[in-house]
Amino acid sequence: MNQLEQVRKGIATAAIKEVASSEGVEPQCIVEEMAAGHIIIPQNKTHTTISPIGIGKGLRTKVNANIGTSKDHQDIEEELKKLRVAVESGADTVMDLSTGGSLDEIRKAVIKESPVPIGTVPIYQAVIETVKNKQAMVHMSVDTLFKVIEKQTEDGVDFITVHCGLTRESAGRLKREGRLMDVVSRGGAFTIEWMAYNKKENPLYEHYDRLLEISHEYDITLSLGDGLRPGCLADATDRGQVQELIILGELAERAWAQDVQVMIEGPGHVPIHQIATNVQLQKQLCHGAPFYVLGPLVTDIAPGYDHITSAIGGSIAASAGADFLCYVTPSEHLRLPSVEDVKVGVIASKIAAHAADITKGVKGAMERDIKMAKCRKTMDWEQQIKLSLDPTLADKLRSSSQPADKDVCTMCGEFCAIKLLNKEERWKFFD
Repeated sequence: MNQLEQVRKGIATAAIKEVASSEGVEPQCIVEEMAAGHIIIPQNKTHTTISPIGIGKGLRTKVNANIGTSKDHQDIEEELKKLRVAVESGADTVMDLSTGGSLDEIRKAVIKESPVPIGTVPIYQAVIETVKNKQAMVHMSVDTLFKVIEKQTEDGVDFITVHCGLTRESAGRLKREGRLMDVVSRGGAFTIEWMAYNKKENPLYEHYDRLLEISHEYDITLSLGDGLRPGCLADATDRGQVQELIILGELAERAWAQDVQVMIEGPGHVPIHQIATNVQLQKQLCHGAPFYVLGPLVTDIAPGYDHITSAIGGSIAASAGADFLCYVTPSEHLRLPSVEDVKVGVIASKIAAHAADITKGVKGAMERDIKMAKCRKTMDWEQQIKLSLDPTLADKLRSSSQPADKDVCTMCGEFCAIKLLNKEERWKFFD
């Protein structure tokens, strides 16, 4: 039996107990919400070296980091460094989006070293293998696509992004309404190009039952991708995006019927006033399935700072009910991210996730902030640094500008408000 089959029999697996312990909730809560499709534990049955994590209702908001090579930049060791720094910085999962070099070798190396669940987008490799065989990408066969999916699941991938909801119907609605930027999803663009040339339906939609069989066999989670996600604010929440979401909700029900775990992917670039609406739409149309959002980015004009634009959107989305944030780095829209970009991107998303968890009342979320406040009150700089999301940076900044009075910092010095009022006699007047 896979995980979903077991929870539907009321069984609290070892993975569920571990997740419950880390989240501070009862295992039975995880069992019930998994059975309803509201929580997932993405873990391939062959990937036994990772620590299981839960994503969904009532749990901490999780963060994913994307790594991977490109045709122009191929260095396995660098990608493994990105993996390590992502995990050290707090990423709960990592996706290997490699499109350059030996994709099998890179993926296997990442899976072998990773202590967290690994995701992929199989259509990338299917298209690349087709092109390497000196064929145009539109000649990718359905069998090639599914052989890649089987190969990646056999390797131990825990979740895969599949753009099953990008159908002729949803793409047609996008075309009829019109868009400023059309399609910005790489997997979405591959799918539309393939459908248009072959005059056929999306193979991942047409052969969805075949996908469910593979997913059930290896107990992987389907991340139902948003191939029509908006790539700029002007395209947000349009007919194509919403139609795809409607289809994803239907596909989620079909997956649950076959005991396959699913989450739903979401936008993208969304203005602040539409973010909560997008989350509410997903939760309603997809019956509470975990929601995985890229950002969302709240403005289009900040290249170099899109880790900030996405953190703003991510905190709002997660506060409204999104469960899983895909990080964005300072290099978004500009280049392949560096190791340092990965660290900055993860920490920005961790800030967004934590801020949202406080808003959602997630158990234990506020405790770390209370501890930090107490340490600031007592001028305990060592503990303040340890409690911070990036202790290395906090220590570096503190050490770089030392005041004469070690209790305070060089911002306020002798006029530090906290130190001035820390003496009890200052408050006796107000008794």
